[in-house]
Amino acid sequence: MNLPNKITVFRACMVPVFLIFMLARGIPGGNYIAAVIFAVASASDFLDGYLARKNNLVTDFGKFMDPLADKLLVCSAFICFVELNTVPAWVVILVIGREFIISGFRLIAADNNIVIAANYWGKIKTVVQMVMCVLFIVDLNSPFFNVTEQIFLYASVALTLISLCVYIYQNRRVILQGTK
Repeated sequence: MNLPNKITVFRACMVPVFLIFMLARGIPGGNYIAAVIFAVASASDFLDGYLARKNNLVTDFGKFMDPLADKLLVCSAFICFVELNTVPAWVVILVIGREFIISGFRLIAADNNIVIAANYWGKIKTVVQMVMCVLFIVDLNSPFFNVTEQIFLYASVALTLISLCVYIYQNRRVILQGTK
């Protein structure tokens, strides 16, 4: 297993640790620790991709696991936000629904020996969601940060929908091949 893939696996393994600090409200500064863990895990997403491309270490495992680790991290945070009443459930359903659809596409593609990597819109969506998550985890509760949180929340919703539509359009051949 190469270094970028190890970093991806590390990111997935950080999710349970993040959840402990995110949901165990009795831990002093738990939300700040959760924010740091989430930020480090998010940064590892960019690091593994950079190293894989720079050193020509892109693998099918990485193309599959990298987005899966991202989904696990971000969806875990979104589910916590519903538990903590900070983000409406419909937003989380939309985000997770998109991820299920994309995963379905990837499974159909894999069955046809096609590996689909993340596209530009998906990457932008992921960055905006990750920034939004850090803002909601820290939850500074000031007028400026409350507005900033809402801007990132609705930007996340918009980019979730845009990236889904672009993804479906760009990979429509996968559906056509999968129905034959």
